[in-house]
Amino acid sequence: MKVFKCEEMMCGHCVSRIDTALDEAKIAHKTDLDTKTVTIEEDGSCAKAVEILDDLGFSAVEQ
Repeated sequence: MKVFKCEEMMCGHCVSRIDTALDEAKIAHKTDLDTKTVTIEEDGSCAKAVEILDDLGFSAVEQ
């Protein structure tokens, strides 16, 4: 499991966009607006998750 900080995450709409994209890619995750983090459950999915976040306009910085 890895945690990524996404400073650009500002509201529920941002969370929804992230959740939808990662769900469609079948990447197990948890999004937390309060801490502006996305936790990826399986390490093997991290590279793809970071790519998806980048495509959405969120910079994912590993914690």
